[in-house]
Amino acid sequence: MGVTLARGLIGGFGALLLMAGVGIAALGAGLFGAMMLFVPGAIILAAVILERTRYRSLHAERTGDAHGPGGGETTALPARFRATDERFVDPTTQVPMQVFVDPATGERRYVPLA
Repeated sequence: MGVTLARGLIGGFGALLLMAGVGIAALGAGLFGAMMLFVPGAIILAAVILERTRYRSLHAERTGDAHGPGGGETTALPARFRATDERFVDPTTQVPMQVFVDPATGERRYVPLA
């Protein structure tokens, strides 16, 4: 299952819970029951909207490209990207990463050093 599909399904479930909570409250069937649906729905929906895969470029997020080791790029970067001195070890995967930046836009990309 792709990341976009998973986000859509989880977000849809959150929205359904949210709407069910509003519907129960509108019917006057009880505030506690409405909140038991509304709050988890709101949390799930917010998590889907705010969640981002670690160290992925905006380009990869927009295009749905797969991520490489440590969440970095899987394809060669365009020539406009310049290597920076910034390096770090991804705390989740322990993969050493290097940061590249497009000087014109400030867009950052992450490339595994391994």
